[in-house]
Amino acid sequence: MPFPEPMVAHMRTELTSFGVTEMRTPQEVDQIFADSDGKTMLLIVNSVCGCAAANARPAVRMSLQAPNQPDSMVTVFAGQDMEATARARQYLAGIPPSSPFMALLKDGDPVFVLERRNIEGRSASAIAMDLVGAYEKFCGNGNGVETIESTITASQDSLPGTFRSIL
Repeated sequence: MPFPEPMVAHMRTELTSFGVTEMRTPQEVDQIFADSDGKTMLLIVNSVCGCAAANARPAVRMSLQAPNQPDSMVTVFAGQDMEATARARQYLAGIPPSSPFMALLKDGDPVFVLERRNIEGRSASAIAMDLVGAYEKFCGNGNGVETIESTITASQDSLPGTFRSIL
């Protein structure tokens, strides 16, 4: 049974407010994946858990400051949009389900994965640095590697105090 929509609405908007495309149906998932040929895409499996709120979603936001970015960022919500989440996981054959979860895909294939075990207990800035490193390797031309740490440090200044306190 899905979580009540009022409970998760603010968790959805935390990602969609900065341009992450939400996929709520299996058909939307199939369409976005069909359109990903020749492109890079960050897939985020959102969650109501504390590590999604404190670490995963803020890390995605911080990673937006990097010079290289995926062509698109998309999300499904585990525990809410269960059919869409199940469909997205079908595109990740061999990778166990986890939430929160992030995968950078290139030409539809996962090239970088952060499972819950790679998110839980780590700071948002450390996770963001992992994402930025993956963007540098798979999304860009290799320039700007030396700017990863300064990018993350600068983005911390724009976070609410509650986020800065956990970094």
